Amino acid sequence: MKLAPEAHTSRPWRIHGIAHDFTLEDVWELPASGGPDDFPRLLEAIWSGGFPEDSSLPVRFLWAVREKLGALFGWDGEEDGVGARVPSLAERLPDDLRGRPTGPPTGKPFSALYLTDDEWAAEMANRTVHSVMHLSWVPDGSGGHRGRMAVLVKTNGRLGTAYMAAVAPFRHLIVYPQLMRSWERSWKELTASGR
Repeated sequence: MKLAPEAHTSRPWRIHGIAHDFTLEDVWELPASGGPDDFPRLLEAIWSGGFPEDSSLPVRFLWAVREKLGALFGWDGEEDGVGARVPSLAERLPDDLRGRPTGPPTGKPFSALYLTDDEWAAEMANRTVHSVMHLSWVPDGSGGHRGRMAVLVKTNGRLGTAYMAAVAPFRHLIVYPQLMRSWERSWKELTASGR
């Protein structure tokens, strides 16, 4: 479920100081709830899932189109990634977050930045944007916790601004809802297995 920006900005997340010059693009409540110590399980469920391969035909089609366009226009080359076109946000990490485990391996295009007991962040960059996926584990007010995802973006000029505007309807109406369903399946499978 899509949430208001305040669901992210009102929390004392470490990412606020690290990505202070990024724009908060989206905030979503994740279909996962549990106890205060279940955040590592959420991360495991997310990274063990099969998105986009296990998604609907429209999502797989959109994903394939985006990959083809990226290849055609050269949006996703290594020269446009983190550490090349843009410096890594890892350079902004405060001392207490440096050298700590960064959580589960993400695989391309994301690179993990940091992990705390209730917060995880990863970044990616291409010719259009430098973005951060921020996952968190938030008290729900009734003794449990829920997962949340925030996406923060810094666009690369007019190309990035136009790209984000063009993909917004597809992200909100097709991709994110399918992503939530995929993560929900992974969460339920992992929880049912007792891991």
